[in-house]
Amino acid sequence: MKYLLEWKNRSGASAQENLASLKRSLEVFGKWTPATTVHQFLGRVDGAGGFAVIESDDASAVAKDCAIFSPYLEFTVHPVVDIQEGARLLQQAVDFNETV
Repeated sequence: MKYLLEWKNRSGASAQENLASLKRSLEVFGKWTPATTVHQFLGRVDGAGGFAVIESDDASAVAKDCAIFSPYLEFTVHPVVDIQEGARLLQQAVDFNETV
């Protein structure tokens, strides 16, 4: 299953504490090996977070990857399907609704 993962930097502390948290998160990122297949990483141009398209048949692997960075980042995870599959499913729903 594919997921769209969104993260935002945890903030609210002093500028010095936020800077230390950012530094630490980058250190962790440099040593981290994902438990999921990462198709794409995207960073927001404002530096406030980013997005990733990941894939895994194990939701626990997604949770593990998020947990590693949870002291530094807040996550929102959306299960997604490829647009061709989504369009096919929507067409099936339209077809069903037209027969009811």
